[in-house]
Amino acid sequence: MSSDQKAPTVLSPDHYVAALDESPISGVDVVSLDEKPSNLYIDAWRDLRRRPMFWISSALIIFVIFVALFPGVFTNTPPNDECFLSNSLGAPTAGHPLGFTKQGCDIYSRILHGTSTSLSVGLIVIALSSITGIIMGAFAGFYGGWVDTVLSRIGDIFFSIPYILAAIVVMSVLSEHRNVWVISLAIGAFTWPSTARVLRSEILRVKNADFVTAATAIGLSRFRILVRHVLPNSIAPVIVVTTLSLAAAIVAEATLSFLGVGLPSTFMSWGNDISTAQVDIRTAPQTLIYPSLALTITVLSFILLGEALRDALDPKARALR
Repeated sequence: MSSDQKAPTVLSPDHYVAALDESPISGVDVVSLDEKPSNLYIDAWRDLRRRPMFWISSALIIFVIFVALFPGVFTNTPPNDECFLSNSLGAPTAGHPLGFTKQGCDIYSRILHGTSTSLSVGLIVIALSSITGIIMGAFAGFYGGWVDTVLSRIGDIFFSIPYILAAIVVMSVLSEHRNVWVISLAIGAFTWPSTARVLRSEILRVKNADFVTAATAIGLSRFRILVRHVLPNSIAPVIVVTTLSLAAAIVAEATLSFLGVGLPSTFMSWGNDISTAQVDIRTAPQTLIYPSLALTITVLSFILLGEALRDALDPKARALR
């Protein structure tokens, strides 16, 4: 092509840009400063407060705790001191709305005073199993290597032992020292592996997050990263497991007492009352029904609360509803 010839002109198509006030997507990248801050627990609370099951279970649990702390508010009758054989298997009377046991004791008073025993055992068991499980699961999941191998094998050994059977053996050996602390130790010493497993799997997921890499880059020690960053972001499943395990611990105490290897008869316990009443189920079913009903309502309350917490703390479950 000669220099005096001009290159052909290429016409580019016109581009139309809509005015900012006419565009329907003008606010996509705008950050709203009025929005409330959100995280996993805030979102869980917003979900929980809209669920009737959470409020019902919470109200029942608060009521059970109040009864355990202040049984005298609901009855002035001592559970053991005013037992008369003349009232044996008697029908309800004024001041004794649920009738009497075979020994002539007030069923209503025994149920109220037995609440503190069952709840105390459940709380002590959960404290023991949660502390042990969190320590074992956190170190196993975060440090890995031989630490994970050793701690996981220890957990597998305890996990393979049925905790009810182990508790029966422990309580039989320590039959002369049976009390709330001994039975709690017998149950809690074999229930921690489930907590450790759940926490370990969650820490294996969280420890690869970007904020852990950033904390490592700025020179924080591994233990500090575990305590300040990894563990707080992994504890949500443990809360759910703890709530459900509390219900299982209360059932375990009642089971051991029912089998005669739990708390001695001098302790107010729903398991003891159920065990004593089983021989009179045909002639006086109320002696068995009422303590069983108290146990059922308490355990069901913690199970419902655990189910509500599990759904609320799981973003995928919230998205499906």
